[in-house]
Amino acid sequence: MKFFAAALGLAAALVPQVAAHYRFTALIVNGTTTADYQYVKPYTNMNSPVTDVSSTGFTCNIGASSAPGIAWVKSGTQIGFKTDIPIGHPGVINVYMAKVPSGQTAATFTGTGKVWFKVSQLSAQTDGGTSIKWPADNLTSYLFTIPSKLPSGDYLVRIEHIALHGASTFGGAQFYISCAQIHVISSGTTSPTSLVSIPGVYTGNEPGILINIYWPIPPSYTQPGPAVWS
Repeated sequence: MKFFAAALGLAAALVPQVAAHYRFTALIVNGTTTADYQYVKPYTNMNSPVTDVSSTGFTCNIGASSAPGIAWVKSGTQIGFKTDIPIGHPGVINVYMAKVPSGQTAATFTGTGKVWFKVSQLSAQTDGGTSIKWPADNLTSYLFTIPSKLPSGDYLVRIEHIALHGASTFGGAQFYISCAQIHVISSGTTSPTSLVSIPGVYTGNEPGILINIYWPIPPSYTQPGPAVWS
């Protein structure tokens, strides 16, 4: 069993790098999937994942630029991201938001600075070392709720799927990233105070990023990043 699990991990690491490279291409608003890159910032990284957590491309993907639209959404409601193909690697999901500074819009803001807070995550399921499961496997969409306490205004919403099939070496984790442009309609008045910068939120050495998921089977999993703001 040990040899089989180790061999499985090696085989996964050797899969051609273009295989199963999915993208979060569309925003889901009011239960409707919008057009690709209507509200999601397009980028030039056609291979899709980012592996350098310190690069400027780690914010909204490499070569990200403005999308044509800004989606208006109500706080307390669900929005989501749609993929072009099912998620094809084992891993976890994080969703961050950032309030756009005064004088800019969600279209012009690039997400620089300590402005991000986490609003959702989908982690691994572990049972002490017998097995590890990935609820994000084969998903074609991921929905989450805009916090009801947020003030009105423009925001960026950033989703990342962290693919861990090759994460046993530093820089082996793959981050599938997209940012969407939204305007939140809300009567809320509470803003998060524990903010992070992206890049800057990870070093790449976190136990949920630098990890062998195949052998020995991890008895637990630590989700990267801060706690979900509520």
